[in-house]
Amino acid sequence: MRLLKGPVFWLAGAVAVAAALFHLWTGGFGFLEPREQRSVHLLLLLPLAFILYPATAGSPKDRPTLLDGVLSALAVLPSLYSYSCANGGAYCASIINLRFETVDPVFPVEFWLGALAIVLIIEALRRAVAPALALLVSIGMVYLFVTEYMPGILHFRDIPTSQIIETMYLFNSMGIYGSITGISATMVAMFIIFGAFIEGSGVGRLFHNLGMAAAGRQAGGPAKVAVVSSGLFGTISGSSVANVFTTGSFTIPAMIRNGYRPAFAAGTEAAASVGGQIMPPVMGAGAFVMAEITNIPYQTIALAALAGSMLYVFMILISVHFEARKLRLAGCDPSEIPTWGEVLRDMHLLIPVFVMIGTMVMGYSPTFAAFWGIVAVLPASWLRTHTRLYPRDLVRMLAAGGRNMVVVALACAGAGMFVACLTVTGMVISFSTVVTGLAGDSLYMAGFLVALTVLILGMGVPTTAAYIIGAAIGAPILQQFGVPVLASHMFVFYFSILADATPPVSVASYAAASIARCSPMAAGVTAFRLAIAGFLIGFSYLHSNSLLMQDTWHEFVSEFTVNAAALTLMAAGFFGFFRAPVPTILRFVLVPLGVALVLVDAVPAWWRLAIAILVCVGLYLFQKAAAGREDIILADEASVRAEARLGKEISSR
Repeated sequence: MRLLKGPVFWLAGAVAVAAALFHLWTGGFGFLEPREQRSVHLLLLLPLAFILYPATAGSPKDRPTLLDGVLSALAVLPSLYSYSCANGGAYCASIINLRFETVDPVFPVEFWLGALAIVLIIEALRRAVAPALALLVSIGMVYLFVTEYMPGILHFRDIPTSQIIETMYLFNSMGIYGSITGISATMVAMFIIFGAFIEGSGVGRLFHNLGMAAAGRQAGGPAKVAVVSSGLFGTISGSSVANVFTTGSFTIPAMIRNGYRPAFAAGTEAAASVGGQIMPPVMGAGAFVMAEITNIPYQTIALAALAGSMLYVFMILISVHFEARKLRLAGCDPSEIPTWGEVLRDMHLLIPVFVMIGTMVMGYSPTFAAFWGIVAVLPASWLRTHTRLYPRDLVRMLAAGGRNMVVVALACAGAGMFVACLTVTGMVISFSTVVTGLAGDSLYMAGFLVALTVLILGMGVPTTAAYIIGAAIGAPILQQFGVPVLASHMFVFYFSILADATPPVSVASYAAASIARCSPMAAGVTAFRLAIAGFLIGFSYLHSNSLLMQDTWHEFVSEFTVNAAALTLMAAGFFGFFRAPVPTILRFVLVPLGVALVLVDAVPAWWRLAIAILVCVGLYLFQKAAAGREDIILADEASVRAEARLGKEISSR
């Protein structure tokens, strides 16, 4: 992102503030008609992409070029027409909301504005989001023009150019202004603004101090601080890379100073930051998209994600603990650890979060809850002198919220375009046929193929877009095998997020490695091992609703406990330590045993739990007895050496 200066800085800031204020107004006092809401959303944010993000690495970093200005001005036109003609106007060729899709003609002005919108969004995706997503959408668009020439399952009838433009530009259900853009224009936008306000109020400082006070004194304290603070901060940021740069700039150097290898420090921060997107109450943007796609209340989704997120964090914590014990690392410097009194001085900053949660519990929509959470930030800040916010701070936070919306708005628009390409050509059904044919009757094989597809998507595109595309092609396949709607979408959601911690393209690991100054691949491998809990939990959703809190309480307790015990064994196997160093051959036993305890659903959970407890207790007692024998041997050797020294002293006399 450019660091703008001069008049352009103020102009871009004013547009970003206007975008935030518009979404606050519609979120608090009622939405516009959907087409109008989506049009204004992109009208304000698409032009910003060309001003804030340079075209190439050699482009100016402090000002836009003339071409950027021209593209930004052109980006206003398609959305302006879409807004003006949603319900008819003096200069409209048609009333968009009253059109019969694929029946009514596409007028020349709509054809050219639609073509312009497609080109501009692809270029904005390349600049601001990810070149891979821009390439994916481009391939989808080219495919629409050549479907009649493609072989096998890729073959489809000829699609007229006017129908392609109509699908992308004039449809209300898919394409640029479709339902996915509608989600980013309402619920997602509000939570992005909420995150900007919470972050700007100083909650990041509170979370860091809380992590230091809670875990700083323990062995390997800096790594545990990173896990706690990154996980907590992730509940409000919803972005793994933003998490890494916000908390990692403090935690990664502290871990390295404490004695952790740079690659381990970077991997720990990356894995913890990725986990922030699956932690309630504010999860990644994909969770809000899930609520709209599935018609499941966001409150239900957030509650269902709670147990899995706890297990994910537990796996990272127990892993860094084993690594610290193996390396005999101490805690943080006592002078750096804040007192609980210092932590409590900032606790009032969490009032907006509780306001938001309370409003949702009362039955209001997440959008309305986020609105009141934002409203509560200012009065909450004035409860203490050192946290008070003033008008300039509010403007700064509004501008940050507006800028942060650009990437998500473009990602959703691009994903909507690609899903439209898959839908109108029947590729969703074709992909489903291929996967079910390869999987046969195996649910786990189908899950593996869907997970692999989503991971590959997520390595090149943002998690929100990866989830949207993955949900369109993968969730229906899992549902054919009897997986419930919530579980199938949560499965896709997990793997779209875990792509950020999966090498070779692990964006969170690359960000962390840039701070740790280590190999991104080494950091990615470490992050993958630490994040393995997410992979197992995702697959456990395929055979059990217990961790989604959809079963009885005793089934939930048994499943949660067996997962925790299994993850402990896996951590011991991965990092070679339990109570003492674990022999290599035993490590190769513990890892697959942990996987089996989580995924072998043919064995009842209570039996799996009994096996896990027996193995944990047996390993602990074995290592304790071995340590006792070693102590005796060392004592005997010390006694022998003492007697020898005494004998030498006597003989010398």
